[in-house]
Amino acid sequence: MTATDVVPTLERADAHDLFLLTASLVAVPSVSRHEGDLADRIEHRLADRAAGLALARVGNNVIVRTSLGRERRIVLGGHLDTVPPNGNESPRIEGDVLHGLGSADMKGGLAVMLRLAEELDRGASPRFDLTLVFYECEEIADQFNGLRLVLEQQPDLLAGDFAVLLEPTGGHVEAGCQGTMHLRAHFDGERAHSARPWKGRNAIHAAAAVLARLADHEPDVVGVDGLAYRESLQVVHVEGGVANNVVPDHCTLVVNRRFAPCYSIDEARAQVELLLGEADRVELIGASAGAAPNLGHPLVAEFVEATSLGVEPKLGWTDVARFAARGIPALNFGPGDPAIAHTAGEQVTRASIDHCYDTLARFLGL
Repeated sequence: MTATDVVPTLERADAHDLFLLTASLVAVPSVSRHEGDLADRIEHRLADRAAGLALARVGNNVIVRTSLGRERRIVLGGHLDTVPPNGNESPRIEGDVLHGLGSADMKGGLAVMLRLAEELDRGASPRFDLTLVFYECEEIADQFNGLRLVLEQQPDLLAGDFAVLLEPTGGHVEAGCQGTMHLRAHFDGERAHSARPWKGRNAIHAAAAVLARLADHEPDVVGVDGLAYRESLQVVHVEGGVANNVVPDHCTLVVNRRFAPCYSIDEARAQVELLLGEADRVELIGASAGAAPNLGHPLVAEFVEATSLGVEPKLGWTDVARFAARGIPALNFGPGDPAIAHTAGEQVTRASIDHCYDTLARFLGL
């Protein structure tokens, strides 16, 4: 069955059918840096169907907030953008399975947030004040991230006591997140004619020992708050060479490290640099600290206990870390299987989306 047979437009989709609402979101293209149309449609829908909530727009970021006078405020966040399509840009429905770009990562989560906003406008009385933020550019470089933009321009819009990012988590809670960094290792040589290589020094050959060491490296599994964070260290880019008859005088390797949240950026960098010993110099291209699971925080513990969900470590970096850096405990919980995010076969089930909504509604007291 094609989506055009059954999927309404986002403007007309009924939020009580979260499955079709998700399909209507998938039908609106929103590759990173091209979220404007989806942001407009969500803003217009919220202005129409959640008019009682305070609405703000910062760039392509749409934020709605309650003002109920509750003692604590919960922030729910979901990114609008997807990775580029891979033959899966159009939604396709097979029974209770929705296939399509962004179905799991994370338009199912966006659908849940839209329904929560509309229930609040219909008089639902949660035990917390709520902020829901629909934001741009999560899938690309941090400089474009929508949460970063809002925090720089209007940080009060994202103030809260606890945050939940509706990233796909496969039906359980993913606590904390790994840190990430990219380092570029430089290897210097000396040019010569490739017929007389002894006249120079091959910079690519000089990198061979480091490449072999990194290929053989076994990542650590580091326990934090009883969760096992499996680290990773990968060479993700190699560059070198001048011409096919020239001994190369320079070579660079870019290494990506995913590290347990118990390490600082400086500690994680020092650990990698030990493995890059033969490099002539090493530069830090970019890094983002991880976030501790924070399972002992009262609101985190309450969420885990109230929802009766298993807890797993988040392998990868998410915006949980952005909230944690501001002293706001946060975790990931959303519909869909993270293992199929960014793949051509991305999909989400009706049951997964409904379960996410029911779980959040129960915790929030709706």
